[in-house]
Order: sequence, then structure tokens, then C-alpha cells
Amino acid sequence: MESYLILKTIHIIAAVLFLGNIIITGWWKIMANRTNNPVIISFAQRQVTLTDFIFTAGGSALLLITGMANIGIHSISISSTLWVYWALALFTLSGIIWVAILIPLQIKQAREAKTFTPETTISPDYWRRENLWIIFGIITTLLPLISISLMVLKPM
Repeated sequence: MESYLILKTIHIIAAVLFLGNIIITGWWKIMANRTNNPVIISFAQRQVTLTDFIFTAGGSALLLITGMANIGIHSISISSTLWVYWALALFTLSGIIWVAILIPLQIKQAREAKTFTPETTISPDYWRRENLWIIFGIITTLLPLISISLMVLKPM
């Protein structure tokens, strides 16, 4: 039982880091955009990339490792424990969207934002990518929030 509680504690800490980062990062990036100041937007874009690497990737790795460890150590069947199955499926879908869509968008935005000066007029392409980042960012935030709900409520 002790290993379960240790892994569960690390799992919860990882969830806080992971979700806290994606929620707060999105907020600060949107607030930076509202300034229309290219220097502030550039700074925010660099920080999104950095914090995603540290907290989103790090938190998601810890979530996956601790969750799978508890499943393995305590012989929990993913296929017959539907709340685990769906929580893992939603978390995985969120990760796929993050890797396939959000990271490429962020890389393009970060490259462009490196060139921003106080006199820069930000391109329509940057803002188009920003809108996509917001839409898919909301989706990749909601999916793990649903996962957490499934893990707490264990409805199935």
C-alpha cells in the first residue's frame, strides 16, 4: 500500500505542475498578446516554449510514469477499469494534439517572435497561428481536466 500512496502523491504533484503550467501559460500568453507590444509578445512566446519543455513535458512524463507504475504494481486492468481506460485515452489524445499541432505552431511562432522589435508589425500568419494555438490549447487543456475528473470520481 505504501508504494501506491507514494506513486499517487507524485502523480498528483505532476498533475498540478502539468495542468497548472498549461492553464497559466495560456493566460499569460493571451494577456501578452492583448498588449499588441511585439517585445512583450516575443518574451511571452519564448517563455511558453521554455515552460512547456520543463513543466508540460516534465509533468506529463511524471504523470505517465507514475500512473503506469501504479497500474503495473497493483495489477489494475486498463481494459476492465473503464475510468482508467478513458482517462488514459483522453490524456494520450491531448498529448498527440500537443505534439502534432501545438509544438509545431509554437516553433514557428518562436522563430518569428525572435525577430520582433518595438517597431515590428506582427504578421497575419503569426496571428493565424496564434488563433490555432488558442483553439487547440483549449482542447488540450480540457482533455486532461476530464481525465482528472474520471480519476477522482471513478464513475465506471
